[in-house]
Amino acid sequence: MSEFHIPPRTEEEEEQLREAGRLLFAGSCDFFFGAQRLDQLPPTDMPEIAFAGRSNVGKSSLVNALTGRKALARASSEPGRTKQLNFFNLAGRLTLVDMPGYGYAKAAKAVKEDWQGLMFDYLRGRPTLKRVILLLDSRIEIKESDRAVMTLLDRAAVTFQIVLTKCDAPRPGALAAKRAQAAELARQHPAAYPDILATSSESGLGIPELRAELATLALSQAQ
Repeated sequence: MSEFHIPPRTEEEEEQLREAGRLLFAGSCDFFFGAQRLDQLPPTDMPEIAFAGRSNVGKSSLVNALTGRKALARASSEPGRTKQLNFFNLAGRLTLVDMPGYGYAKAAKAVKEDWQGLMFDYLRGRPTLKRVILLLDSRIEIKESDRAVMTLLDRAAVTFQIVLTKCDAPRPGALAAKRAQAAELARQHPAAYPDILATSSESGLGIPELRAELATLALSQAQ
């Protein structure tokens, strides 16, 4: 069962957070490091937000949409392209981490094991990692690899938040059902943050809300 309790916010507080998120993500954002092994990780001097998900779920597209850049993070139609942990400095206040995709069936078994080993070692050993944004494609069913990663995040004791991607595609009823399914799944995991966000990198749906959510982590670090 999820262990989180979210205190209610007033409409004014929500608006303040959205503005804080807008200002944060309007700042500079630059790639500064790529790590293929645990001993290559950069120093831990800022809070980190990592983006995880199945190959081709839209991690890079979401990072680009959040930061308002067209090609900050590389997006590709070729699953499994991202082969390292990519670190981005957001305005000197947050580090965004684009993680390797998981669940790509055509990848060699040894490569899959190597990258999932790196992922778990990073998750459980990174003191500045504040949250993992776990992306699920709203158009397709939740896969066993997604469930396995949620269990892995529980084991690593890393807070994760489910964010649905490509939400401009499903009809409203189907999207509502997918969101309810994701919320029920989150309730089954102690490391899961209960608030489910629906986003679209194409239409901008949910982008201000996700920026606001991440701004709360930058603000809490500054206090």
